[in-house]
Amino acid sequence: MNPLITLARPEIVALKPYSHAAWLPSLTRMHANEAPWRPEGDNTIAGLNRYPEPQPQALIERLASLYGVSPTQVLATRGADEAIDVLSRIYLRAGSDAILQCGPTFGMYQVAARIQGAEVIEVPLDRNQGWCIDPERVLAAWHPNIKLVYLCSPNNPTANLLSRAALEHICSALDGKAIVVIDEAYIEWSRSASLVGWLERFQTLAFLRTLSKAHALAGARLGTLLAAPALIQIARRVIPPYALAQPTIEAALRALKPDELAASQSRLEALLMEKDYLRRGLELSPLVAKVWPSDANFLLIDCRDADRFMHNSIAGGLIVRDLRAHPALPHSLRVSVGTRAQNDTLLRCVGVA
Repeated sequence: MNPLITLARPEIVALKPYSHAAWLPSLTRMHANEAPWRPEGDNTIAGLNRYPEPQPQALIERLASLYGVSPTQVLATRGADEAIDVLSRIYLRAGSDAILQCGPTFGMYQVAARIQGAEVIEVPLDRNQGWCIDPERVLAAWHPNIKLVYLCSPNNPTANLLSRAALEHICSALDGKAIVVIDEAYIEWSRSASLVGWLERFQTLAFLRTLSKAHALAGARLGTLLAAPALIQIARRVIPPYALAQPTIEAALRALKPDELAASQSRLEALLMEKDYLRRGLELSPLVAKVWPSDANFLLIDCRDADRFMHNSIAGGLIVRDLRAHPALPHSLRVSVGTRAQNDTLLRCVGVA
């Protein structure tokens, strides 16, 4: 039997999904209890008075084209956060199952697991080796109740790509045993190719992608789960029927037009140059002890005086992310790369002329 199904909660496999109103856009809609007029200020194409198309076909096809997969391998979600939540609800039984993550990493993996009543197993990244992942430690920590293994590459907040060989080793060893989820939210900033082609090799592999970062649509909330069709079919049972708001759908379709994709790539390249500029500047700050290498659109820094760095940046009208609550990051902050003017303001605040 397909392990994507056998690993899932039996009640999810047996679940009869909600039956939403039929999507027949050529007919006048008198079947979904909608208001027949548009609200004031509605400038959407389809109208905010109408329910949006569940998993819009045009959007799914454009996302599939963008990521190089089949439309049957795509689920559109409210940011990657919802994809994480959907996976948790499919695979995690309260008081029984667990996830494995490699910290420090994105906080939503464990939040979604805890909400589901699942355990969180952490295998730390190796700080002394540039936050690298040890696949043997990951595999040694795995046990059959660990249903989801999250691997964030480039990792947030450490900003580094994880070793391709290490990821391949983990995927090979756990194929059919656990859902390995590679989070590529920042992959566009790394100038490295996505590993999404591995979906053809590993049956229990999934990917997280988003339009929030490289496509500047964080406020629209559009993420994507990429996986085998069998997993996407299960996920469609769990996700709310109208998960995506109409303005989000239309904003995403605009962002995925060829001209806008080209413009986004140009802006991405320009921001990567700004990242190098900001990195060089921060290395000169008397408040900064180390700027870690970055494959993302942010920089992880270790501070000599993190309190003063935070105070000075806020006084200058800027805010950076305080990471010191994590035991592996006792002196660390995370700085998103901004415009040249924003970066210069930050550098002046932290003592760089």
